Amino acid sequence: MMGQTLAQKLLARASGRAAAAPGEIVTCRVDLAMMHDSGGPRRVKPMLEKLGAKVWNPDKVVVVTDHYVPAHDADSRKIVQIARDWVKEAGVTRFHDMEGICHVVVPQHGYLRPGMFAVGGDSHSSTGGAFGAYMFGIGATEMLGVLVTGEIWVRVPQTIRMQWHGRLRAGVSAKDMMLRMCTRFGMDGGQYQAVEYTGDAVAALSMPERMTLANMTAELGGQVGLVAPDAVTHDWLRNAGVAAHDIELATWQSDADAAYLSTHAFDAASLAPQVSRPHTPADADDVDAFGGVRIDVAYIGACTGAKLEDLRMAAQVLRGRRVATGTRLLVAPASAADQARAAQDGTLGALTDAGAELLPNACGACAGYGEHRFGEDSVVISTTARNFKGRMGAASSQVYLGSPYTVAASAIAGRIADPREVLA
Repeated sequence: MMGQTLAQKLLARASGRAAAAPGEIVTCRVDLAMMHDSGGPRRVKPMLEKLGAKVWNPDKVVVVTDHYVPAHDADSRKIVQIARDWVKEAGVTRFHDMEGICHVVVPQHGYLRPGMFAVGGDSHSSTGGAFGAYMFGIGATEMLGVLVTGEIWVRVPQTIRMQWHGRLRAGVSAKDMMLRMCTRFGMDGGQYQAVEYTGDAVAALSMPERMTLANMTAELGGQVGLVAPDAVTHDWLRNAGVAAHDIELATWQSDADAAYLSTHAFDAASLAPQVSRPHTPADADDVDAFGGVRIDVAYIGACTGAKLEDLRMAAQVLRGRRVATGTRLLVAPASAADQARAAQDGTLGALTDAGAELLPNACGACAGYGEHRFGEDSVVISTTARNFKGRMGAASSQVYLGSPYTVAASAIAGRIADPREVLA
């Protein structure tokens, strides 16, 4: 038998089989189903009631409020209250109310481990693949089926392997890797297959940086983004409270003779900071192509770009400096836990001393929600995963994408700037 990719092994385990071949349709048992306030209880509650059905296993469901918080109008308050009421009715105890963005909060609580099969009611649920788990986004109707049966069918994908060799240089991050890949292959380059990130450059990444790769697999058009678990994974999960005996590493590796749909090689050492033009992540270039672009707002936020390590990247650039006159720096830490740690280690102080305005731990502008959406004709550089026209505010706003390093450097320059010049 041909060797198995990590994706095949994960789906074989979830479907109770010895192996799984690309193209086969398998029925998988769900280990974890995650929902948030926007696409979760307010959508599935009326459907469950219409069916007269109950949740198959409340202990395997996680609900997070992150889109409509803090609630600033009647509709928002209603949506959040539906979530709060529903978890009580359904017996769901894993409820995290206003703790931060679901894709960051869920792994911080140790809910994801290598070998798991999970689904999430959000396109960036692929973040879970950073932990060696098979996790992808589904819609409300599919989630209804999962909640009632605890199962979902999956067509076993082929795997596209992205091999990154060498080491990233100072001022370059996983966000730059993703913007380069999105631009090279396009937003459908993943062909809704599994994308596995490998190579010594990936092995050298921290868990938050691996989460960025898996998260933005959605922008690459893949179903799931995977990083094989290793000692970095083990240590991060142990710190999150996962017992050592629940962390299996050796099993969840692609076999040496596994067959890939394609393999693409990249040199991490030669990668420059990347910036994507409005209105797509798939139109990036080296940062020096944008030196004359003045900005009104620098935004550090979202599950992609405001984790603790992202905040620390920005602090490296901002420490001892000030945001340019006429430019606003908005910072929305991805979780309350990350914000607390950033306050303890001085990261948060470096950001606010530089002139950053602190926003709530929520999706905020990334999801086009709240009071800090971007105004008419504003020019923004953002750490978010997406910059679609009108997504984050007025349709006339121009949103560029960059890493936390690049966004911070741009904030102090008042224009899109190369963080390597500041860090040097």
